[in-house]
Amino acid sequence: QVQLVESGGGLVQPGRSLRLSCAASGFTFSMYTMSWYRQAPGKEREYVAGISSPGGRANYADSVKGRFTISTDDINNTVYLQMNSLKPEDTAIYYCLSPLTDWGQGTQVTVSS
Repeated sequence: QVQLVESGGGLVQPGRSLRLSCAASGFTFSMYTMSWYRQAPGKEREYVAGISSPGGRANYADSVKGRFTISTDDINNTVYLQMNSLKPEDTAIYYCLSPLTDWGQGTQVTVSS
């Protein structure tokens, strides 16, 4: 079964860090461009970051550039999103996506003091 499972979300204070994980199963994700999206309460889902395949070129939304880093672990078929210097406006449900899958359950990130 082709699927993605996100994890790693939680409640953090502003300025702190979190690392999200997206475990892929049923396909070799390193053959495809993988992306992270997020949806904040009352807002539309928006693109956050992506990493191309082949090449591993990363791309980021302006709102997270310089703070977030997308990376992959080809051995474990996992995509990561390292989020540093988190802000309250980063609060959202975060989803990963591949060309082969639909939206998953996502993982909630809440940035609050």
